[in-house]
Amino acid sequence: MKTTVIGIAGGTGSGKSTFTNRLKAAFGDQVAVLYHDNYYRARDDVPFEERKKINYDHPDAFETELLLEQLKSLKEGRAIDCPVYDYAQHNRSRQVLRIEPRPVVLLEGILVLADPRLRELLDIKIYVEADADERILRRVMRDVKERGRDIEGVVQQYLTTVKPMHYLYVEPTRSLADLVINSGRNETAFQVMKVTIEQLLKEA
Repeated sequence: MKTTVIGIAGGTGSGKSTFTNRLKAAFGDQVAVLYHDNYYRARDDVPFEERKKINYDHPDAFETELLLEQLKSLKEGRAIDCPVYDYAQHNRSRQVLRIEPRPVVLLEGILVLADPRLRELLDIKIYVEADADERILRRVMRDVKERGRDIEGVVQQYLTTVKPMHYLYVEPTRSLADLVINSGRNETAFQVMKVTIEQLLKEA
């Protein structure tokens, strides 16, 4: 089985998760989805208060080596046990998620286009962009409502790590994308990718 890997990158709050989840909803179990966020390094040896201060938007925060290994396994037709990240604890959880190989794999994350080793495994590269004001507002709403964070901590993290890392590592990958879209709800881009995936599934 030939596996096509589609990378979906973009800044925090840009709409990349929305776009990924729309595609996942359209195809269900016909496609597999990996989130780079689940590959944040385990920090069991670091106290909670220290874990809160880690720069999670730097490439070194991710165990990308494990992601590369598991992505290659999926491409070779082998199931994987994907790690699961606990945002409230700022640490990898004890759970794993069994993911079966599929003809199409969606890989979503802010830095999936930043690592040349990852880019080599991507067949289609998408970058989702949005206005910086919109992104920070979405980030605040998500982290407070879904991840149990306090608003002061979210703002502090945004100003000290998220914003500078975006301009240093995330935004430069825009030029590496095959397709740049201005919103996770861009209907034209969604229909283009939907037709593309339908074709890939037929060929598989």
